[in-house]
Amino acid sequence: MITAKFRFEKGRCSAFAVSGHAMFADFGQDIVCASVSSALQLTVNGITEVLKLPADIWVAENEISLSLSGQRYPAADPMLSAFYLQMQLLAEDYPNHIQLITSEV
Repeated sequence: MITAKFRFEKGRCSAFAVSGHAMFADFGQDIVCASVSSALQLTVNGITEVLKLPADIWVAENEISLSLSGQRYPAADPMLSAFYLQMQLLAEDYPNHIQLITSEV
C-alpha cells in the first residue's frame, strides 16, 4: 500500500511524505504506482525546479518527502493543493492501495 502523509499549518499544506508500493499490478504494469509517481514528480520538480523554492527533500528506497515548514511560500500553495487533491482522488478510486494521513500543526 502507498501511504501519503500530509502536514498542514494554518490550513495550508507545508509538507508531505509518500512511501510504499500500491501492489495493484506487476512491476511495470501498476497504473496506481505510475499515477502517484507522476503526480509526485510533477509536484517536487515544480516546487524546486520551476518555482526555485528551497524545499527540504529526502529520498530513500520507496520513499520521498518534501517540507516547506519554517517558511511560508505562497507560490507553492497551488502545487501542494493540487497534489493533495490528486492523491485524494486516487485514494477514493483505489482505497485498498492508497492511504492518506493528514495532520494539522
